[in-house]
Amino acid sequence: MTITYAFNGDADGLCALQQLRLEDAPEAVLVTGVKRDVQLLRRVEASAGDEVTVLDISLDQNRDDLIRILDAGATVRYFDHHHAGMVPRHARFASYIDESPEVCTSVLVDRFLCGRHHPWAIVAAFGDNMPELGRSMAHDAGYDVQATATLEQLGIRLNYNSYGDTVDDLCFDPAKLAEAMLPFADPIAFAGDSPAYAQLGAQYDDDMRRARALEHRVATPGARLVILPDEPWARRAIGVLANDLTHSHPECAIAILVPNARQGYTVSVRVPESSPVAADEFCLAFPTGGGRKRAAGINHLPKPDVERMVAAFEARFPTA
Repeated sequence: MTITYAFNGDADGLCALQQLRLEDAPEAVLVTGVKRDVQLLRRVEASAGDEVTVLDISLDQNRDDLIRILDAGATVRYFDHHHAGMVPRHARFASYIDESPEVCTSVLVDRFLCGRHHPWAIVAAFGDNMPELGRSMAHDAGYDVQATATLEQLGIRLNYNSYGDTVDDLCFDPAKLAEAMLPFADPIAFAGDSPAYAQLGAQYDDDMRRARALEHRVATPGARLVILPDEPWARRAIGVLANDLTHSHPECAIAILVPNARQGYTVSVRVPESSPVAADEFCLAFPTGGGRKRAAGINHLPKPDVERMVAAFEARFPTA
């Protein structure tokens, strides 16, 4: 029997995986990639009796391969908070999917495990840009201000590591980062003792210093848009920069564009809770767009479409 975990390489996917591996046998095949590599099940080969766990990737983007894996005789459990579409009914399929904006995948795993590895769910909430939830969870768990700040920085930096056009852009392959995390039941111990985390933190600090110095292409009462240069550091910084701008300009929709290897751009979009236009609604106007109500993206925006996208962004988010 083969045990496989297919997980998003971001903080939420990593922390969901960590909780389950601390609970279950840690020996498993890991299938992951950069944050936007969401069709992970196409890389999973399974046979009768195998067990596959899927973490933090949209079922809607993986439905055909999910059915293929089930038809091969494997058992699948699926934890996610993204758009799922039609959820299959199958005797060997267990769905733990909740699209509510107040949860992330690690919170769903935390509930499944009855809180036995709760600190890692707190890290995930911070990493998935849910700081209010993270602080509330940390307070309820009895963490002081300093410990909460450590959990927050850990979540942000784990999430930062997932952004890039390919794994080569990242500071760490998420599968290797998962192995570095595995010995640590306590995320604060990981933050204090892991050489991998120290290396990740140094890279993060350098990348974000560059990103925060860039000028904004669009700076209106309702919108902020930044176009990053064609550099690995920029591809790593895109997600954290988008979240930074969300917090520093809470009344604005945020868009960050970064060149990708396909001679176009990858786009991250964030919108305020009060926005009449959802982030996924805006991004779905472009062929590779999608996401959630407040945070979405366009996987590939061809260069000829950039000016149209910028104009549409200014037009749809003109004021706070």
